[in-house]
Amino acid sequence: MNGSFDAIVVGSGITGGWAAKELTEKGLKVLMIERGRMIEHGSGYTTETLAPWQLPFRGKGDAQLYERDYAIQRKNRAFDEWTQAHFVNDREHPYQTTADEPFQWRRGYHLGGRSLMWGRQTYRWSDLDFEANKRDGHGVDWPIRYADIARWYDYVEEFIGVSGSKEGLAQLPDGQFQPPMALNAVELALKAKIESQYHDRSLIIGRCANLTQAKPGRAPCQYRSICARGCSYGAYFSTQSSTLPAARATGNLTLLTDSLVERVNYDPQTRRATGVRVLDVKSRTYSQYAARVVFMCASTIDSVAILQRSASEEFPNGLANSSGALGRYLMDHANALSAVAVIPGFTDRTYFGNRPTGIVIPRFRNVQHRDGDLLRGYSYQGGAYRAGWPRGTRQAGIGKDLKSDLRKPGAWEFILTTFAECLPRAENRVTLDEQARDPHGLPQTRIEFRHGDNERKLLADAQVEAKAMLSLLGAHVVAESSTPGLGGTSIHEMGGARMGLDPRSSVLNRHNQAHDIPNLFVTDGACMASSACQNPSLTYMALTARAADYAVTQIKAGQV
Repeated sequence: MNGSFDAIVVGSGITGGWAAKELTEKGLKVLMIERGRMIEHGSGYTTETLAPWQLPFRGKGDAQLYERDYAIQRKNRAFDEWTQAHFVNDREHPYQTTADEPFQWRRGYHLGGRSLMWGRQTYRWSDLDFEANKRDGHGVDWPIRYADIARWYDYVEEFIGVSGSKEGLAQLPDGQFQPPMALNAVELALKAKIESQYHDRSLIIGRCANLTQAKPGRAPCQYRSICARGCSYGAYFSTQSSTLPAARATGNLTLLTDSLVERVNYDPQTRRATGVRVLDVKSRTYSQYAARVVFMCASTIDSVAILQRSASEEFPNGLANSSGALGRYLMDHANALSAVAVIPGFTDRTYFGNRPTGIVIPRFRNVQHRDGDLLRGYSYQGGAYRAGWPRGTRQAGIGKDLKSDLRKPGAWEFILTTFAECLPRAENRVTLDEQARDPHGLPQTRIEFRHGDNERKLLADAQVEAKAMLSLLGAHVVAESSTPGLGGTSIHEMGGARMGLDPRSSVLNRHNQAHDIPNLFVTDGACMASSACQNPSLTYMALTARAADYAVTQIKAGQV
């Protein structure tokens, strides 16, 4: 063995950072392992303040390079020449998927993972979500309810800093918020129209992990909306700006980067995980590390793949997989651009800065009563904006008159994008393809995923309702759709090692602890038993903090 620790945390993203913070602050010696490169806060954000003319392709990037090496990652709206180093090279990190509906796996292999590039939308789930599986029979019943996690939502929100407005909505519980960012004039106008026309609908500012008030070591948001480059101000939550400094301050953290966890080691005599086997991706040498507990936080799909690579005589289909559920019930929100509309008037109104969040119209389907044959629900994200000078690339004109026109703000437009809940289905799954190997010699991950009829019905309903709401402002709809994006395009993949009450149908118990192996915890998106329709990252963080607290009590009691 190359080292022994109280705990090993696999992954350094949103949940890995939280696991490291909580375990070190509770006195454990922790090894956090990241498969990608080091990025230090501030100094590692090498393109953060560069102007377009300081980049070879003026921010647009090398089209030939992107076609060859970033065919999947380049489809992410945050991907550009400034941020391309925060996304994996698809050619160097291949995976398998289906030809007819290929899953779009968006990834970042570096310290902090996707916490550097995430959309920062931060929402609680309610019992409408935690009780959904039991209520309609799709999926296994969650082993927890809102009351079990509410104080952990409080705890996480207070630490990371979430700006938002308190609305008193049962389906979208309020939290510990910093002052909200402001709605613009058109958004305020639509809010007033919707809330006077519909008794069950609201338009609110997006709740986001961007500070509007300073926290120790972190400044408030500068309204640049270039978050995915990394933020030296620490104005949004990331591992680098928030949880990693806290873990380092304890003196209990050891950090490894460029270190790929090949497998979790397991002792069949004690029925415990003993540590991990790690490949140094630079030297191509292997090391082994021991620990009393292991936290899997490598991301939904990678955590499942590692457990599948950890198969043994006792667990031939993957570690902690006596249920057969490991890898199954993968989910991702079904998304569609429901409506884009031009809004007449308001030409005497504008806004300043680049607000890093939009608006939300929370779920209203199947909240107070059953709505037809629809199951679960959807919510909208989007917002209003005035077209800028780049509109000149798609409008008629030439010379002085064109230039004069483009110096002024363009017309107002409003976008409503839908995120619909994805039902858990056994056929949506992650497996290993033993016939295809990656550059490290490991079997490639295979992802099979399709949206079902219910998701399509939800998106069709959302398209109709989006147009109806925008019509309240006399909008002219110029684009609309109810066709779901490919799996992975919401970047909310979850499931694969779900929580549940019954060890025969689930991988984890109510504490994110493997039913089969009591010192193995999975707290990233793989643990989720349903998807709700709101962004899941806050729930991942709250579950991680809760599981770490439980793990420490179990260690002290001699149970693990």
